[in-house]
Amino acid sequence: MIPKVRRPRTRRMITLEVRANTAPSPAFRTVTLGGPGLAEFEPAGDDQAVRLFFPRAGQDRLRMPTLDNEGWMAELLVMPKSRRPWVRNYTIRRARPGEIDIEFALHDGDAPAAEWARRARPGDPAGVFDLGVSYLPPPGVPWQLLAGDESALPAILAILENAADDLVAEVFLEVPSAADVREVEAPPGVRVHWLPRPEPGRPGALALATIREAGLPSGPGYAWVAGEAALATGVRRHLVRDRGWPKADIAFLGYWRHGRAAPG
Repeated sequence: MIPKVRRPRTRRMITLEVRANTAPSPAFRTVTLGGPGLAEFEPAGDDQAVRLFFPRAGQDRLRMPTLDNEGWMAELLVMPKSRRPWVRNYTIRRARPGEIDIEFALHDGDAPAAEWARRARPGDPAGVFDLGVSYLPPPGVPWQLLAGDESALPAILAILENAADDLVAEVFLEVPSAADVREVEAPPGVRVHWLPRPEPGRPGALALATIREAGLPSGPGYAWVAGEAALATGVRRHLVRDRGWPKADIAFLGYWRHGRAAPG
C-alpha cells in the first residue's frame, strides 16, 4: 500500500514543544506544537503528513535523529531503547505561523501515541519530519470520493478546509460515537456522511458497508481512502470490481491494522 506522494522540496528534523492540548470531541485530542524550528517548515495543506517523534514514558528528554534524509531510520534503530523516542505518522490538522496542530484518535488500549496525547502538557518536547502529501487529484476530475475512519478524520477535514469552492465530493467519515460528529467547513458541492460506529464494531467496517450500498455519482472520479487497512483495501476493491474504476484513480492508505500494534 505505497501511495504516490509529493515530497517537500526541503526538509529537516525539527524539535518543538507542546503549546496546548485540547479535546475537540471525546475520542480525539488536539496537540498544538510550536517553536522556532517551524520557520524552516513549509506548510503544504491537505493531508500533509509528518513523522512525529515523542519521548517514551520515563525518558528525561527527547533525543531526535540528526540525519535529514532517509538515513534517520537506521540512526534511530541503533539507539538503545532507553534513549530511543517513539515515532509515528500523523497528519497536520492545521498550520499557523510558528504553530501546527496534530489531532490524535484515542484508540482503546495502551497505544503509545494515544497515551502521550492524553498526558502531553505545555513545555513537553516533540519533533517532526515532513513526509509530504498523498492527496493528489488530477486537474478537471468531475467529482471525488473521500472516506476514512477516525484515524483519517484529521486528513479529510484538512483536505475539505483547503478545497477549492467548486469541489464536488461524497465524503464518508466513520467515528467512534455520535459525540464525535462535528461541524465541517466544506464547499457547497460536498456532501458529508457521518457514520457513528455501533458498539461493538470493527473500525472501518461501517464505512465500507455504507460505500458499497451508496448511490454515488455516475462514472469514475478520484478517490482518496485511508484508515484501517481493511477499509482502504476494501473500498479500492469495490470501486475497481463493482463500479469499474481504473486503479490509477484511487489513492488508498492503510494507516493501521486492527489488532496489530505498530512497530517502534
